[in-house]
Amino acid sequence: MTPCLPKSVVPAKAGTHFSAAQASERWIPAFAGMTILLLMFIGFSEPISAAERPSDRLVLHVLDRLAFGPTAADVEHVKAIGIDRYIAEQLDPDSIPEMPELAARLGGLETLKLDPVQLFAEYGPLRAAGDMKPSPDDQKARRQHARLILEQAQAARIWRALYSPRQLQEVMVDFWYNHFNVFANKALDRLWIGAYEADAIRPHALGRFRDLLGATAHHPAMLFYLDNAQNAAPGSKGLNGREAGINENYARELMELHTLGADGGYTQDDVVALARILTGWGLARPAALPPSGSGFVFYPARHDNGDKHFLGQDIAAGGEAEGEAALDLLAKSPATARHIALELAQYFVADQPPAALVDRLAARFQESDGDIKAVLKSLFASREFRDSTGAKYKSPYRFVLSAARAAGVTVDNPKPLLAAMARLGQPLYGCATPDGYRDTEAAWLSPDASLLRVNFAKTLAAGNVPVAEGAKPVDAAPLLATLGAGLSGKTRAAVKAAQPELQAALMLGSPDFMRR
Repeated sequence: MTPCLPKSVVPAKAGTHFSAAQASERWIPAFAGMTILLLMFIGFSEPISAAERPSDRLVLHVLDRLAFGPTAADVEHVKAIGIDRYIAEQLDPDSIPEMPELAARLGGLETLKLDPVQLFAEYGPLRAAGDMKPSPDDQKARRQHARLILEQAQAARIWRALYSPRQLQEVMVDFWYNHFNVFANKALDRLWIGAYEADAIRPHALGRFRDLLGATAHHPAMLFYLDNAQNAAPGSKGLNGREAGINENYARELMELHTLGADGGYTQDDVVALARILTGWGLARPAALPPSGSGFVFYPARHDNGDKHFLGQDIAAGGEAEGEAALDLLAKSPATARHIALELAQYFVADQPPAALVDRLAARFQESDGDIKAVLKSLFASREFRDSTGAKYKSPYRFVLSAARAAGVTVDNPKPLLAAMARLGQPLYGCATPDGYRDTEAAWLSPDASLLRVNFAKTLAAGNVPVAEGAKPVDAAPLLATLGAGLSGKTRAAVKAAQPELQAALMLGSPDFMRR
């Protein structure tokens, strides 16, 4: 399996850092002027040492992990109520009122109000009406019309990440979407990407893992993306009327990526058994679509009714209930607990998290019957979490969002931010492989990628990213007040010595800001 890595960025080895001299030697042929000046001022630094951390550093650390980076308002809020209360607050998002301004922005996104069946009816491929077949031009216009779905889903994600006070919920939506990744540009999935996040991911992001697992397994976006809609008992008929057969794709990824992990102890026989269990789980025929709904249908005639032996358990013939029993087994497996614990520790603590922490989180996962909130509560209370300041390197998605949040820019048009993420190798909803984007330093740190980040920081600080009318340069003074506790002495000295118009760019383009 080829993971989603940036095509134009060559990953560096984990832990690799570059001096200013090395950076300028490589980049002068391609870029000159102000960008090189920024890099020569700062260079590439190691994570901030404990001796350099002022008392407010932990506040920024928490906001860099539970949120998409600090804003001036968030820093003041955490200082006012304390870190522990802030964490408790974020773990209970329903207790946090949403901003009316955000609700107004989201209210204008009409496609987000439609369920999968309605989206297919409104934006899906045109069908023949009697003897009249739609022309190629009509179908092309329909596909262009359907682009609105992805645009609005992306806009909603960016606005929520920037402006929702329920930051941990937004962070976990991103985490779980990546875990249960669906590629937006695979045929019909372009219709369902927003509904998949809204219906399968978001409601369960801080709930129980079994509910999340079931919601993704039933959603048409996943059924189509990993081909389970084609999975049928040998000899049965597919939706196209042709003879169908077993398709193992979803069954394999369900165990390798979504639950047990690659080293979770399953065998090829388990893959085949699970594929047989999930036969008949599919999509409604276009000619028989209800007025609304998810579009999920179980077809008894396409189900393999034989007995199965899966993960050491005999599963008697029971139609759709067999799949539910298999999902129960997967959700309760100790291997699943460890796999999810490891991913959460990697995301919130370090690329190579302490084994003892992973063990404790896995135990909490099992004790709580997969209660995501309970596992996170243990994680955030851990010494390993509190002591991991600066240990994580920001993904492009996090870097762009955190820069916009720290700078306090108004984003009416999210497309320039989305374009920046894509240039940096992480287009939103654009990972073609089911393992999702990596969240490690090795995946994203390289000279070329760092140069692109510095240039984005410089452009954003100058007010030249066209996210709103009348954009202005970023004021360095409030930015320093927000980020100052997280900047090394070297960076603070460079900012102090720089001309005022360069100071914001130096902070947003600094190696300190690249880390979380």
